[in-house]
Amino acid sequence: MRTNFDQLLEAGCHFGHLKRKWNPAMAPYIYMERNGIHIIDLNKTAVKIDEAAEALKAIAKSGRKILFVSTKKQGQEVVAQKAQEINMPYITERWAGGMLTNFPTIRKAVKKMSTIDKMMTDGTFNNISKREKLQITRQREKLEKNLGSIADLTRLPSAVFVVDVMKEHIAVAEANRLGIPVFGIVDTNSNPNNIDFVIPANDDATKSIDVILSAVCAAIQEGLEERKVEKADEEAAAAQAAGEAPAPKERRQRVRKAAPKAEAEKVAEVAAE
Repeated sequence: MRTNFDQLLEAGCHFGHLKRKWNPAMAPYIYMERNGIHIIDLNKTAVKIDEAAEALKAIAKSGRKILFVSTKKQGQEVVAQKAQEINMPYITERWAGGMLTNFPTIRKAVKKMSTIDKMMTDGTFNNISKREKLQITRQREKLEKNLGSIADLTRLPSAVFVVDVMKEHIAVAEANRLGIPVFGIVDTNSNPNNIDFVIPANDDATKSIDVILSAVCAAIQEGLEERKVEKADEEAAAAQAAGEAPAPKERRQRVRKAAPKAEAEKVAEVAAE
């Protein structure tokens, strides 16, 4: 699936920042300057989106997880919606330091939510004081707000997709440290050097973020569908093979049953002679 140039243009993906705020490392992706504002080359943006989409599709097809990150207001709702549609983890509230580099501690916090939920259902909650109930409930709400969207992330993600790499620099740094590939929407004021898959585009407009995420998430969905088809084919082939070839134990039993019969036939032939 090729990215539509007109869609990118209509969404305002080409609008960069003021010239005085630019990062020189973004020069290869800048088309021109207009009224003191840098204009991003959307031809390069389209190519980069397609490259990122193919890589993300391959990751999804292999059954691995991709973590989406956008704590800026313009991207929170879009990222949450798109990530939920493809059943991928996401962070939109606050990036907790050590989310990746100290992942076991984060998992303990997630398990704490499960423990509290169990307390509420098994009757333990009814045996504690009203004050303790209030404290535990508030703790549960806080954990849900910050970590509820990664409750199903039982191991480190295989990739991180970031909206605004400057704002999410801690997430980028942690992913770089662990060797996790980073996919990022990079505006003209940001440094693309630490990003494995750079998507040069406006990261401040909701429409711009939406059109890019729609493209990459569609590719991820394709990867997930292809994985389902391949697994179904493998299961069908395995079932067919199991049906055609008897199990070793069954084969031995057939041989044992056939042996006496063969001996009896041989004796009958000798007697007839």
